[in-house]
Amino acid sequence: IKAETVVFGARVNLLDLENDEKSAYQIVGLDEADVKQGLISILSPMARALIGKRKGDTVVVQSPKGDREYEILNFEYK
Repeated sequence: IKAETVVFGARVNLLDLENDEKSAYQIVGLDEADVKQGLISILSPMARALIGKRKGDTVVVQSPKGDREYEILNFEYK
């Protein structure tokens, strides 16, 4: 399945625009979430910011340390 936008279950590769660090997360259900393994809940601020976005989009994620900006490098849906 090839999705045009980020959807539930997608694995998303991100670039933190503040420090150029790359990270990857998969959007999963609440009971499967494990941030240490890169699995984030569909209800998390990060997942909510990513859903519906496309490769190349920039998202702003609210975190306890303040807003962070990420660029979506790519994503896949298996």
